Amino acid sequence: MPNPVVHVLDYGAGNVRSLKNALHALGYTPVDVERVEDIENASILLFPGVGNFAQAMSFLTSHNYVDALKAYILANKRFMGICLGMQTLFEGSEECPGVPGLGIVPGLVARFPSDNLAVPHIGWNGVNSHQSSPIFAHVDASSDPTVYFVHSFRASASSANKPWVLTTTNYGDVEFISAIQHGNIVATQFHPEKSGAVGLHMLRGFLEGAAPTALTHAAPTTVLRKRVIACLDVRANDAGDLVVTKGDQYDVREASNDGQVRNMGKPVDLCARYYSEGADEIAFLNITSFREQPLDDSPMLAVLEAASARVFVPLTVGGGIRGYTDA
Repeated sequence: MPNPVVHVLDYGAGNVRSLKNALHALGYTPVDVERVEDIENASILLFPGVGNFAQAMSFLTSHNYVDALKAYILANKRFMGICLGMQTLFEGSEECPGVPGLGIVPGLVARFPSDNLAVPHIGWNGVNSHQSSPIFAHVDASSDPTVYFVHSFRASASSANKPWVLTTTNYGDVEFISAIQHGNIVATQFHPEKSGAVGLHMLRGFLEGAAPTALTHAAPTTVLRKRVIACLDVRANDAGDLVVTKGDQYDVREASNDGQVRNMGKPVDLCARYYSEGADEIAFLNITSFREQPLDDSPMLAVLEAASARVFVPLTVGGGIRGYTDA
């Protein structure tokens, strides 16, 4: 029996690969929206996005998706927006004055104040729930779930949008809407596809159309959590294969064994292991990346592609030394 199909509306600036990998891991087949009819005929529609509000709305307008998307949502069909995909549901954004949003949810999206907060808001934070929801069906109801955020703009709760507010989160002294829900319409400011097991549980609950469940844990004020970031030193061995290595100072070669590069394991396997042991981000320090331009470093890109199919937390890459003229 084929896996159920989920349509994904990709406007070209979202981390769609991570979401599609999460869908595959949960037993679903992602299919890209390519025409208006795909929206009209979708049984489940996901709209992920990061980046600029105006760019996203311009894409929807230029592809004649606005009316179809609004009709889909107003018909209470199963829809989930993620990050910018949630923000477009509001009337507009301070980021792009004069550019209308979809206008489904009352309110405007505003930038976090930068006088006393670091902007963007990046990291793992909690949520306080205000409704029962299918996305909580597989989450431990008494737990304090944390999810991954990266955003500079946020929507605030009001009397007009109160029926939509599913969860709120605090960043410093600012409380913002971190998820909305109305009928079969759900959207999150956080990234469930990058929120580890909790995020996958939330996606599963939505995709299954599970019975609405309440979270019983509530924190008066949520806070950014301490991080567990695993760093893997990666370099090419003499055969050209990327391996995880450790060195004595800068010397990563064995004193014996013909001076081979010390091999601690395969990058993807170790990445998956650290994820399973609780790391909430994996950093690859590519200590030979000075040899290639990052976008031309096919082996490193292949590692990231393979790792993202098994690891559902942020993956970052650093390393390499260049001359000033190459920087």
